Amino acid sequence: MTVAATIGQSPATTATTTAASSNALGSLAGNFSDFLSMLMTQLKNQDPTSPMDANQFTTELVQFSGVEQQINTNNSLTQLIQLTQSQQVLQSASIVGHSVSVNSKALSLQNGTAGVAFTAPVAEPVNISISDSSGSVIAQSQISATQGSNQWSWNGQSAAGTQMPDGVYNVAVTSGAAGQTATALPFTVIGTATGLAQSGTTLNLQMGSLSTPFSNVTAVR
Repeated sequence: MTVAATIGQSPATTATTTAASSNALGSLAGNFSDFLSMLMTQLKNQDPTSPMDANQFTTELVQFSGVEQQINTNNSLTQLIQLTQSQQVLQSASIVGHSVSVNSKALSLQNGTAGVAFTAPVAEPVNISISDSSGSVIAQSQISATQGSNQWSWNGQSAAGTQMPDGVYNVAVTSGAAGQTATALPFTVIGTATGLAQSGTTLNLQMGSLSTPFSNVTAVR
């Protein structure tokens, strides 16, 4: 449950982003150096009896200054983005170790337990189905939901009574009594925040084996 081990971009993402930024900035810096070199060569080799036109020289100096400012701006923006991302990670790290609700179609079984929260429009039977990555249903439960907020906990056991290993499982919540058309209900999954990870410009929350964008967090319990 360490933040330090998960904070930061993945090596592949970091390498790709850094390489792209370096190539773009390097190209601009190279053009800047070439322009400066050509300008100095032009000044050194101009004919004293027919010096460079003042307007042309001023125009070239303005271009020279514009390229220099663009390079400095790019450097400043890169530093600002990195600083903003670091601050976002540090501020969000305070929820690690806390129970959170997340908008997700998958739940994370952690230490043999997982939870789902949903809102029922009326008091009615609600079916909750748990399936594995292949789509095979491994556990089902029907509860008598009350109108409004409801919460359901899974003990990690399959329909056959087998304790399933911790990991990510798909979940579906539907309303409707037997013989009626099932209607999907919106829900959130409940689990413990175990870490944060930066992926490009997206900050992901980790709940055990489940990784989801931090923007999907709806509540910290």
